[in-house]
Amino acid sequence: MIERLLIANRGEIACRIMRTAQRMGIHCIAVYSEADQMAMHVRMADEAWLLGPSPAKDSYLHQERLLEIAQLSGADALHPGYGFLSENACFADACQQQGLVFVGPPASAMQAMGNKAEAKALLEHAHVPLVPGYHGSDQSEHMLLEQARGMGFPVLIKAAAGGGGKGMRAVSYEDEFVGALQAARREAWAAFSDDRVLLEKLVNPARHVEVQILADQHGHIISLHDRDCSIQRRHQKVLEEAPAPNLPAHVRQAMSEAAVRAAQAVGYVNAGTIEFLVDADFNFYFMEMNTRLQVEHPVTEAITGLDLVEWQLRIAQGEVLPWSQSERIAKGHAIEVRLYAEDPANDFLPGSGVIENFSWQENFSWQNVPWLRMDTGYQCGDTVSDYYDAMIAKVVVWGDDRQQALHRMARALESIALRGPAHNTGFLARLTRHPDVVRAHIHTRFIEQNLELCAPPEVYLGLHVVVWSALWLALSEREKAANTSSPWTQLHDFRLAGHACQRILLERTGQRHEIVLEWRQHDQILWRYAGQSGQVKASFKDQVLHVHGSQYGQWHGAQDGQKIYAFVDGEVHEYVRVFESATTSQSHTGSSIKAPMNGRIVDILCVPGQQVEAGTVLAIVEAMKMEHRIKVTRSATIDQIRAQPGDLVQSGQIIIELQGD
Repeated sequence: MIERLLIANRGEIACRIMRTAQRMGIHCIAVYSEADQMAMHVRMADEAWLLGPSPAKDSYLHQERLLEIAQLSGADALHPGYGFLSENACFADACQQQGLVFVGPPASAMQAMGNKAEAKALLEHAHVPLVPGYHGSDQSEHMLLEQARGMGFPVLIKAAAGGGGKGMRAVSYEDEFVGALQAARREAWAAFSDDRVLLEKLVNPARHVEVQILADQHGHIISLHDRDCSIQRRHQKVLEEAPAPNLPAHVRQAMSEAAVRAAQAVGYVNAGTIEFLVDADFNFYFMEMNTRLQVEHPVTEAITGLDLVEWQLRIAQGEVLPWSQSERIAKGHAIEVRLYAEDPANDFLPGSGVIENFSWQENFSWQNVPWLRMDTGYQCGDTVSDYYDAMIAKVVVWGDDRQQALHRMARALESIALRGPAHNTGFLARLTRHPDVVRAHIHTRFIEQNLELCAPPEVYLGLHVVVWSALWLALSEREKAANTSSPWTQLHDFRLAGHACQRILLERTGQRHEIVLEWRQHDQILWRYAGQSGQVKASFKDQVLHVHGSQYGQWHGAQDGQKIYAFVDGEVHEYVRVFESATTSQSHTGSSIKAPMNGRIVDILCVPGQQVEAGTVLAIVEAMKMEHRIKVTRSATIDQIRAQPGDLVQSGQIIIELQGD
């Protein structure tokens, strides 16, 4: 029996594992880096041990230190979560040699499936359909280019030893191949310490459908149905759902059987996922096997009623799966989205910083809504670190059918009030309401082909968001004044002639907005802004603006000094209150290229004195183990280089100076 479990991970997945393990009466041991000293998973644990410095290679990827802590803490089992060392066969083997129960597959299965190239060769013999491609040992640029030519472009370059979109590049034209290959290899080395790649013919359009399996130590393997993970950006999943929509029954059955054959071929044990590409004619091809718990496992739990972490632990203890395949029937439909600290309107650049507000706008708590679940490793006041993946939370909903689940997901996302780093909540809300998503017309390039979803609207029901913000601010001030005893701070609307007016100035990104509000009888307010005008009936209570007769009847906001925050549809709109008497100054730092996020300089692709055209890539910055190409937006001449490859830079830090116009 497992009594003391070391969880070799952080954030959301560490918290999720702890919730189940502690419910089972298991003592949970957390580990943490210097950046995570006050993290939620540390606070939840029964005990916690410091791993080392903040970079993952010095902490969560430090195998010797993890094994030392396991011994010192008296752990009898280790759960790797996902990411980090979860699919490292050497680490799994070292745990077992030390007498630790590794909550996952045996090292032999990880070795067989951990290298995508070797896995494809193995599964050919198990009659699992494969995507045409190259997974040979010759890794020279010349050989890989020749293989790509033979397949015909477009092709997909993939890291042989990894997943999660790291080290993956789609290449449409031959002259782009070598550059994409070099970038994929750098990412693969940074993420997995292995820069080998494989090539696949790019199936386009394609759906990404995967099958969850459970396998005990006694040879019993069952599939727990399929999930669709087609909606992605940069090859990382954004929205997942179970079961996969619009999949013919015979294809679903064949895919399930192929997944079980794949697991049998490697002697698999514990929870695992076999991923397939599905083309427009419902032909499916093996893509890879993830020998760990998946980020999207909650949607399978929602439709099966099982706790997959519990069954991971039970299987690791030697228990037998108590069901036959026919007994595992799916019920309803579940959807999960990944809430990230990133800016969809700025090419999904990852962010970091303190979470200043993280709550639900509606009058319900997610713990008390049976169809809603949130898995997170953060609370208000916690910091999203730029050292690790930028996922803040996973929002999961269940419905009797897909339409109900989508409606519930949109409602949940639109009710989130999150302030701090830039985030994708509003983007996710718009995504779930998109007509093609509702019709399940989805594929792996859906976001790429619908970039209009990335920018939040500024107008709701014909009314600019700044007007709503001004209404919220004005009514908030009137409520505060009404609660004071001094008559000099009371705001009364009585006038000898005409109506009381209030002029509000708000500023955002350097643009000033003037809104005039005229107070009339029976809570009626006339507004004027940018040559437009209208009338609304509004009231204010508990920091919520109530606009009667409007779709957006509850407009939530917050104020921090002169900053005003308006929350709507998952977005946060920030304005600064400006007073006429205030003096403002502007500073000009000159033309420069700045780091768009915290990260590491991978390469500088220009020299002083060089003339460059708009769109030229000047630098490559790595953040969250992904590379970002920084382009110049106009023709210019390079003046100074202020950062070098290998430098760590902060968001907004000047990398390159351009000569003046």
